[in-house]
Parts: sequence; structure tokens; C-alpha cells
Amino acid sequence: MTTLLSPSKALIMFLLFGLTLGSCAYVRPEPRGLVSVPEPDDLDGLTPQQVHISLFGSDHMRISWLTKNPAPPTVKYGKSPDKYISYANGTTTLYSYLLYKSGQIHDVIIGPLDPDSIYYYKLSGCDSREFSFKTPPSNLPIKFVIAGDLGQTGWTKTTLQHISASPYDVLLLPGDLSYADLIQSRWDTFGRLVEPLASARPWMVTEGNHEIEKIWLIHPTSFLAYNSRWPMPFSQSFSNSNLFYSFDVTSVHVIMLGSYTDFGPGSDQYKWLQADLAKVDRKKTPWLIALIHAPWYNTNEAHQKEGEKMRQSLEPLLYAARTDVIFAGHVHAYERFTHVYNQLSDPCGPVHITIGDGGNKEGLAEDYEDPQPKISLFREASFGHARFDVVNVTHALWTWHRNDDDAVVVADQVWISSLVANPNCWK
Repeated sequence: MTTLLSPSKALIMFLLFGLTLGSCAYVRPEPRGLVSVPEPDDLDGLTPQQVHISLFGSDHMRISWLTKNPAPPTVKYGKSPDKYISYANGTTTLYSYLLYKSGQIHDVIIGPLDPDSIYYYKLSGCDSREFSFKTPPSNLPIKFVIAGDLGQTGWTKTTLQHISASPYDVLLLPGDLSYADLIQSRWDTFGRLVEPLASARPWMVTEGNHEIEKIWLIHPTSFLAYNSRWPMPFSQSFSNSNLFYSFDVTSVHVIMLGSYTDFGPGSDQYKWLQADLAKVDRKKTPWLIALIHAPWYNTNEAHQKEGEKMRQSLEPLLYAARTDVIFAGHVHAYERFTHVYNQLSDPCGPVHITIGDGGNKEGLAEDYEDPQPKISLFREASFGHARFDVVNVTHALWTWHRNDDDAVVVADQVWISSLVANPNCWK
């Protein structure tokens, strides 16, 4: 027996249903202020701070840190706490920017290291601070975290808390790290903010527009703080610049490209990319991914077409190599595209993903093109981070985590297949 509602009761239920939907709708968060991370009370001029690590070749790690005063660039390390069987020496540099003078920037390469292992280490002969890190596995699976446009706001702090809550092997950052924007002391506070994570897992980064920090006539050198503080293993991939490089890790070849250095045909970056792609062995590294800052595909109203010239120059190279995924930042929102090439859906093109929502101080980019183009599959202006779990040679699980009132929420999840698994792309 079917019971019919009276028109008045039906109207009331309709209104209540509408109110319920409205109360459950996601409300985008407002920007949050800068997080100040002061120096520890027990910090003296020789105490290591702003510690972060990065991959260097297949079985080495670079450790970078600062001290306020001159200190030896030394690392002692081993597999047990306070038991160090290995030692390494490195180099020390510093830089000046207008009236600012940096601390002593130390850089040491350690290894060879065993895969999937925890190492404990101390720096500059300082026994009061012990750090530890874990090396990536030698075989799949491998877990990446991807977070762009990080900054150092309240939302950044939330993003870092969410990242640290689940295990991962390597963090990839597609540009815009500290948002120091000429104020060099903010590079120091950023280094202290990320140290708990960046000292424990390798962080591989590329530059964004906020790293340029060039002042015409007054300070004509671009990327001075970035290159000084965040050296990457560019020489290992035969690049001549810290602004573009590549590396292999656990069956994945990762290419880090520079959106703000010359990328046209005949440029150093263009010729390097040609040579680097020619050496990729998909039997050794069946996954091929790339990171840029300014996205090549973007349906957000912010930063429209800013990556277009770079796309026109480099996209054919990455397409011919059958790149699987290209990650970008710059736009302060999240967007995932289908496989695409030359503005059209193409099953042999890379998946493009914009993830510039780590927590920057400028807030979210909320306005999108309407209607949503067919090549854009998911888009949302929210803070968050993502995980790219490469499970085997053919499949990876992509998960975007939204920062929802400080709680981590899975908002987008999809399996991505490597183009190695598509025989039609290799004819």
C-alpha cells in the first residue's frame, strides 16, 4: 500500500530536505595568518636548525642545515640511536641579500645507504639534537606526497599535520615554498616549520615564481635564496642548473622542470630535457612523471595561459616520451584532467593535475570557467595535499585530501594506469 503525502506536508519535507543539503554543502575556508616558528630556547650559534634532506643518486642522501655561527659541516650516522659508525664531511656557504646575511648553510652527502631503512644522524658535532630519516624502498610499492604552494600559514600547518599522519617515502613540491617574497627571515621560519617532516623524508622541490626574488638594479640575481638553501641533485642528471633536473626512485623517473628559466627550443633546459628523455628506460623505470609550476592546463580564472608558452615548447617532448602524469602548482586550487595532449583528450597523453593548495598566504582561487570543459574531470578550490601511491608497474592510486576544518577528507580518488600498460601508445 502506498501512502500519499498531502501537498502541505510534501512542501515541508521539500524545504527540510533543501535545508539539510545546504547545511552539508562544503564551505571553502578563508585564508589564515602566518605561522611564526621562533628559534628554540636552547638554540646556540652551533646548534643545527632548518634541517632537510633530499635524494642524491640511487643510494645517497644530501643533508642540508643552518647554524648561526661557523660550525663544521659534518654528519655522523648509523642505524641505531646514538650509535654512529659512519661519518661524512661537506661544504659550507652563505649569502647576502640587501641588508640580510644568512646563517652558515651546510651541505653534506652521505652514503651508500641501504634501501627501506631508518638512519639516525647528528650534525656539526652537536650532541643535543638527534634526527632520523627513512630511505625509500628499492622495489615497488612507493608512496609519494605531493603538495604545492606551501607557504607558512595556519593552513600550511594543518597540511603538514595531515601529511605526517600517514607514512610516505618522498615528498614532491612543484614550486612556491616559503613565500618569503624578499623578506629573507621568512626563509628561516619556513625552514624551522618544515624541519620535522623534511628532516625525516626526502623533499624534492622545484622553483615557483615566489622563489625569483629579483629586484631590478638593486638585486639582479634571481633564485639566490632558493638555490642557496635548497640544492637539488641537478648535476647527477647532467643538468647545469638547480632549476631543472631529474632523478630515479623505485621504478619512477621524476623530471623537475623550471617554469621561470628559459625553456624555448635551443635553451639549456630544452636540450637537457631532450637528452634526459632519450635515456629513460621504461623497463627500469616504467613510470615517468614531471613537475612544473605554472600549469599547462587550467580552467580556473587565475593565472590563465601563464604556462602556455612552456606547454607549446616542451609538451611535444613529454608526449613523445609517453609521460604518465604532470603535476603543477601556481593556481591556488585543485584540478584533475584526463589524459590530454595539445588541448584535446588523448589516451596516450599525460594526466595533468594542479595541486597549488598547500596553504599559501594569498588564499584560494575560487572562480572557474563555466561550463566545465570535458577534459577537466574534477576541480575544487580548497586547501589540501595529495598522495600518489605507485603500487606496481601498471597502476598507481591518486588521492587528494581536502583540509576540511582541520580534518583530512578524501575528496578525490582515482586509479591511474601507466602508459606502459597501453600497447596502443607504443605503435
